[in-house]
Amino acid sequence: MRLKTTIELFDYWNRLRGAEIAPLRTEVEPTQLRNILSSLFMLEMVEPERVVFRLAGTRICDLFGRDLGGATIDSLWAHGCGDIGKTAAGVMTHALPALFNATGYTAAGHRAAFEIILLPLRNAEGKCDKLLGAIAPTTSASWLEVVPLEFLVLDRSRLLHEQLGKFSETNEQTGSAPVTTVRRPSLRPCVG
Repeated sequence: MRLKTTIELFDYWNRLRGAEIAPLRTEVEPTQLRNILSSLFMLEMVEPERVVFRLAGTRICDLFGRDLGGATIDSLWAHGCGDIGKTAAGVMTHALPALFNATGYTAAGHRAAFEIILLPLRNAEGKCDKLLGAIAPTTSASWLEVVPLEFLVLDRSRLLHEQLGKFSETNEQTGSAPVTTVRRPSLRPCVG
C-alpha cells in the first residue's frame, strides 16, 4: 500500500478487528472515516461468486459517472478479467484482505492508476459476508471525476497476510492485545 486512503482504511480495519479475523460490520463507524468516506465502498455477496456494491462513495460514483448501487464488481473491469468477483468472494471466504493495482481507462483515451483495497467484514454469526473497500487514484488528474472511467484493468493483485503479521508485532511491542495470524489457502486472483 502506498496511498493515504488505503493505508488509513487498512489501519482502521486492523484496529477494529483486534484478535478477530475481521471486524463486525456493526463496528464500522463512518464518522471515524469522514476524511476518506467519499472513496469508500461496501460490497456484499448476493449469491455464490456474485458480489455487488451495497454502497459506494460519491467520489467512486463520480469516477464511473453513475450510481454503482447494486452493480456487480465485475462490471467495472474490462472483459477478460471476470474473476474479480471470484477474488472478492474468496477474500470473504478466507477472511484475508487484498490489494489491487489497476489502470482505469476512459472512452476519450485518458488513463489513470488506482489502488483498490478489499477488507472482509463479519456478520453477527461470525461469517464474513461483506467487504469494506476503497478506490484511490495514485495521482491527481484534472479530468478525473469529470470524464467517466469506462473500465479498469488489473495490473497487480496481492493478499495482505504479511501486513496482518506486522500489525500483530506492533501490538506486541505496544502492549496491545496480540493478534493471531491464521494461515489460509492462497486465493487465485485474476492476473492482468
